[in-house]
Amino acid sequence: MDTQMIRNVAFISHGGAGKTSLVEAILFNAGITKRIGDIENGTSVMDYDPVEISRKLSINLKSATVEWNKYLLNIIDTPGYANFLHETKVALSAAGSAVVIASAITGIKAETERVWEYADEFSLARLIFVNKMDKERADFLHALADIEKAFKTTPIPLYLPIGAEDSFKGVVDLIQMKALIYPDDASANYKVQDIPSDMKAEAERYRNKLVEAASETDDALIEKYLDSGELTDDEIKKGVREGTITKKFIPVLCGSATKNIGAKLLLESIIKYLPSPADESPRPATDMKSKNQIFVKPTDNFVSAYVFKTFTDPFAGKLTLFRVLSGSIKNETELLNSMKGEKERITQLNLMQGKNSIKVDEVTAGQIAMVSKLRYTETFDTLCSVNNPVSFEKIILNDPVIAFSIVPKSKEDEDKVSTALHKLLEEDPGLHIRRDPETSELLLSGMGQMHIETVVEKLHKKFNVQVDMKAPKVPYRETIKGKASGQGKYKKQSGGRGQYGDVWLEITPLDRGAGFEFEDRIVGGVVPRNYIPAVEKGVRETMLEGVFSGYPMVDFKIALYDGSYHSVDSSEMAFKVAASMAYKKIAMDAKPILLEPIMNLDVFIPEEYVGNVIGDLNSRRGRILNVEPQTSGQHIRAQAPMSEILTYAPDLRSMTGGHGMFTMEFAYYEELPSHLTEKVVSARNEEKNTG
Repeated sequence: MDTQMIRNVAFISHGGAGKTSLVEAILFNAGITKRIGDIENGTSVMDYDPVEISRKLSINLKSATVEWNKYLLNIIDTPGYANFLHETKVALSAAGSAVVIASAITGIKAETERVWEYADEFSLARLIFVNKMDKERADFLHALADIEKAFKTTPIPLYLPIGAEDSFKGVVDLIQMKALIYPDDASANYKVQDIPSDMKAEAERYRNKLVEAASETDDALIEKYLDSGELTDDEIKKGVREGTITKKFIPVLCGSATKNIGAKLLLESIIKYLPSPADESPRPATDMKSKNQIFVKPTDNFVSAYVFKTFTDPFAGKLTLFRVLSGSIKNETELLNSMKGEKERITQLNLMQGKNSIKVDEVTAGQIAMVSKLRYTETFDTLCSVNNPVSFEKIILNDPVIAFSIVPKSKEDEDKVSTALHKLLEEDPGLHIRRDPETSELLLSGMGQMHIETVVEKLHKKFNVQVDMKAPKVPYRETIKGKASGQGKYKKQSGGRGQYGDVWLEITPLDRGAGFEFEDRIVGGVVPRNYIPAVEKGVRETMLEGVFSGYPMVDFKIALYDGSYHSVDSSEMAFKVAASMAYKKIAMDAKPILLEPIMNLDVFIPEEYVGNVIGDLNSRRGRILNVEPQTSGQHIRAQAPMSEILTYAPDLRSMTGGHGMFTMEFAYYEELPSHLTEKVVSARNEEKNTG
């Protein structure tokens, strides 16, 4: 396939704007499907995962290869809900351009602004498609204003809608200056007519803006425009392509995905105005032999491919989605995974069309394809020629913002849950899993509550593993505020050899975060040297459960300063028990308190929600550190106790109508207020009694 004839484009926006519906319309127009798939009734080709069907939303990125007028389009459909935007960032790392879908009803939401920033990060050319022009409250001009405000760019319409809501029936083509009137069915067989008389003045105004924008992309075009005030249709198209690829402006289309109005025009615009892989900037990589940075072009004579998605199919096994960045890959080729240092054999190449696939023998530079049953390869790995190893940099995703404890429902589920979770982790780089060494909980972290809920649902539907999800336990800590000393004496005689250990310990507080220190002050051998490590061990083992709450004790020092021993009955065990007894006694005398974890919060919200969000954070015992203006709202930096923000993700979403986003990370421990200590200790004791 000639690289100039390929387009790699990601469809991005907030959830519910109609990305998947638009892709379904394109698949229908390209003759890949016989009818337009419907998300609501579960017939979508792109959202085929059982969890996506049940929830009626996209969770994973999907790829569809479409042939149109001898061009090859690789369309990547992406999720739009906040919990899954890491998938969108991954998709954009493989795409060469983007189509941003804006809703004619709701305009631009926070999620669209975030994925727009991702597109900026990868410096992608973009088109905008204003969807849902047939729906109630659709307003094209309002959407244009919203685009200009949110993205700080001047949108340049290529088409204007004819009518809106129930009366939406077509578009005005501002290059041809003709009306395209669509039938009531979804065939997209529009008729070319004259522009309605009541729209002529508006069409002329927007055409002038289009011609002016196109002319400013080229010296020859602007000279002609200044002389004659007009450009030919081909000159306008040339200017639009140049302006789009150089990102001087953003062309805007409009239509209705569900009525198949404008989808075919979008297909043609992707081909006309968005870049081919040959037009993209060379991709930076590391030459694994010299360790120098190089820049990979499609014309390079070695193979390199970037892996951007892994799927786990219960029947087909591991499926790997990749983009070829240079060279060509054939079946039965041996490639090197430069990240793992392992060789992989390519045996089953496929082009994807949502849930369907087409077997092929070869894929060339610029193409996106899928291969099955690779042994070592994971998401973000590089596949390359064995003799010319290179590696592409992994993209950085935000850290998870919420964690839940995963509890298997049965012994059978317990045996299978770890394997199933690790397969899902291969699919989703936004998930983290770990076993808490303190609580023994299996903690699953993700980008939000819905993210974790979908994983739990996948465990059941894909792997027949059932689990409950619970809020994780807050890792409180004990420490002391005072100083104390005392004796621990263990003496046991029950016939034969007895047990004897006697120690005097002193406990003092340390600075926050200092941990634990042990000091040996023994002189004169009152405690033999070989028993002193047992004393320290006795304290270390006992401090894991504190002295009054059951939480580990931190930030204190124990000094062993006196004791006695028995030449026959003393043992390491006896001194360990004596140390434990002494520690429990003196720690209770040293004013023990509870510490709670404090988290750093970065909250991103539109201006109008600042007051509500700050008030809510204050009610959670939060501290506002500062508020910084951002391009599309405000950035609040704050600190709050972990116990108060375990459910912050859904709360913030509700508070801001879906426009708020946040990240958090551990900051430090500080003293828990005394009025809350009793509640925490009581809950801990109740947990012990019932568990």
